[in-house]
Amino acid sequence: MSQTALLEVKNLKKYFEIRGGLLNRVTGYVKAVDDVSFSVRKGETLGIVGESGCGKSTTGRLILKLLEATEGQIYYNNTEITGLSGERMRKLRRDIQMVFQDPYASLNPRMTVGDLISEPLLVHHLIHAREKEQKVAEILELVGLNASHASRYPHEFSGGQRQRICIARALSLKPELIVADEPVSALDVSVQSQVLNLMQDLQKALHLTYIFISHDLSVVRHLSDRVGVMYLGRMVELGKTDDLFKNPRHPYTQALLSAVPSANPQRKRERIILQGDVPSPANPPKGCVFAPRCPKVMDVCRTERPGMLPLGHEHQAACHLYP
Repeated sequence: MSQTALLEVKNLKKYFEIRGGLLNRVTGYVKAVDDVSFSVRKGETLGIVGESGCGKSTTGRLILKLLEATEGQIYYNNTEITGLSGERMRKLRRDIQMVFQDPYASLNPRMTVGDLISEPLLVHHLIHAREKEQKVAEILELVGLNASHASRYPHEFSGGQRQRICIARALSLKPELIVADEPVSALDVSVQSQVLNLMQDLQKALHLTYIFISHDLSVVRHLSDRVGVMYLGRMVELGKTDDLFKNPRHPYTQALLSAVPSANPQRKRERIILQGDVPSPANPPKGCVFAPRCPKVMDVCRTERPGMLPLGHEHQAACHLYP
């Protein structure tokens, strides 16, 4: 593992069983995440993008061990955490937290905001019950809410306020790494910018590291230092944000970026229209997963799976166009 990397993922796989028949036997596997590798440095934001069903949210859940990996290794602070369980995993959860996509579903409607934020602190024995009120007030103030909000229930807040509560709950244990899974996709555009600015301010103030999962390319470009592009369970391109957006190398990334509307109406952009449908993750293509839809497909693409190739300046792509 690199000395500067906070997190490193190596050859990560997650296969879900498909069962059927009278005996409910395993008849196949859905390859949700299929051999994904990347690293995240301390203090940076790694954006992970891709269309729905590409495996980006599953990757985030695997990192937090909300799902168990089928194969592969996850290293955190030079320690392999893939097989951790029990008390060792419980301690690790202080350092890695998650902000979920839906602020309505991720908050218990029967608990007050104060109880939601203080529960992790009490579970990990980080505060006494008498310190709860003061600590909750400090955390709420950190995310732009008032101490008086602690006595209210989630249904009394707007979507943007609920997501601030989710962020506050994630911050309560003072984590180093936060996995943010589509944290603003359920919010209005005006509220999205407020939450994104809050996340950036918190990152600077608390020295946080983010994995930011999204399908919104403009949001990822605004927030991320590096971007990984996923397609059908695999990472197909990875690079610094400016480099990847200005010079995309993988045909899928090129098609993805061609669909982004331009703020300048005078600027003409050639739209790349992909033909066909996304293959089933239960029966992915033998070679490159993008081959059935790729406008630049070659014979080798249909038979051999390309690995991630270095293209310079921390830019990598899994494509046979670059020998």
